[in-house]
Amino acid sequence: MRTERVREILKRIEALHRESESKFPLLYEDEDPEGLYRTVKSLHSLSVDKMDLISELYREMAPISGEAEAVLREVQKSEHQMKFRLEELLGILSKPDNYSERTRLKASLDRLVHFHRIYDYTMRKALQEIGKEVESIEFLERVGGSENQKKAPMGIVEKLKKIDEMEKTLEKSLTFMRRLYLHPGDVYRVEEALIRWHTMGLLWVEARNVEKLSGVRNAGEILEGLTLIGVVERKERGGESVYRHRSFSSG
Repeated sequence: MRTERVREILKRIEALHRESESKFPLLYEDEDPEGLYRTVKSLHSLSVDKMDLISELYREMAPISGEAEAVLREVQKSEHQMKFRLEELLGILSKPDNYSERTRLKASLDRLVHFHRIYDYTMRKALQEIGKEVESIEFLERVGGSENQKKAPMGIVEKLKKIDEMEKTLEKSLTFMRRLYLHPGDVYRVEEALIRWHTMGLLWVEARNVEKLSGVRNAGEILEGLTLIGVVERKERGGESVYRHRSFSSG
């Protein structure tokens, strides 16, 4: 991995994202179609630049870091969705002004604003994770010694693993709190679905079964959060997490 180039790319992506976030509020302020078009065009240009840099960052880091590869795939997905929504707006704004187009414009803006709430959080979190991964790789390269000594001391490795586990637990907590704040009904439906599976005779339930019965997407995030606060128990079965509500615990 070319560390200096990776840091340069990461710094540039962060700068472009900050610039994009500074321009985004103009979407709420521009009532003039021409002004709105210029704002959307500028945001789209920034998104294209970010896509190119994210792809380069992926090529640099994916071969040596599975964790970075997974995070960057999510970043690519989020940025692609943002670019698509901006292109949808540009297409509407480039057409003659009539009632049907104004209606489509409002709906498209609403979809963009709703997506942006998730997009900004996803990008900021991902960039932080990538930055930490770069630091970890640099650290392991420093302590690795010569070409014949590539392994880091076990004590350091164990500490890094503990830090990683703490960060994962914190991320699960933040994800759960965000779901609880934005969609409290989802939490109720997931817990209710888990209990319903128990009453139907299934003691340990997979997240996908809870998702199917509750109709809540990514129900596993909520189950993990309920596990952290002690409402639900979890264990591994066949390499997959299964869950049981504590009210059905035998002990």
